[in-house]
Amino acid sequence: MTTLSIDIETYSGTSLKDAGVYKYVEDPDFEILLFAYSFDGGEVKVISQPVGLDMPDELWDALTDPTILKTAHNANFEITCISKYFGIELDPAQWQCTMVLAAIAGLPLS
Repeated sequence: MTTLSIDIETYSGTSLKDAGVYKYVEDPDFEILLFAYSFDGGEVKVISQPVGLDMPDELWDALTDPTILKTAHNANFEITCISKYFGIELDPAQWQCTMVLAAIAGLPLS
């Protein structure tokens, strides 16, 4: 199975700490500034602002392909941000949260 590892950097005028991820992405100023990804532990590629203009087809396709496992440190954050920013529906069942896996193994969550 192919694995797509994802890490994003975002901005919002709403405080994530104070409001939570759903209010954070609803802010009119919300945007994804950087989108880093890697397939199967290979070369890490980074797309910078404006994210979306230079998104390769393989990445667009992989985001919604049920045969590709998507991983992120805080998968709920990435799913929510990517879904809102690009207006696509992402299936959480296709994602693995490395923070949850760390918690299960007794490792620090940050």
